[in-house]
Amino acid sequence: MVSTVVSDPASLGRIIRQVRKASKITQEDLELQTGISRTTIRAIEQGKETAHIGLVLQLCRDLGMTLRIGAPTEESRS
Repeated sequence: MVSTVVSDPASLGRIIRQVRKASKITQEDLELQTGISRTTIRAIEQGKETAHIGLVLQLCRDLGMTLRIGAPTEESRS
């Protein structure tokens, strides 16, 4: 499993797009699979900051992605 640091909506959108393309799934196919409009999928992949977190998580889940959140360490706070 590859681990990637996500620091903003744009980086998460790029990763979602990479995973979708690596899985050979078109935005149209993903729309049919998830019920999320292609316009919304495109916006999420482009890093739209106002995307609904529930839809972003649904896309991740439907693409087989796992999100992990790490608590800050003493080193990262300094």
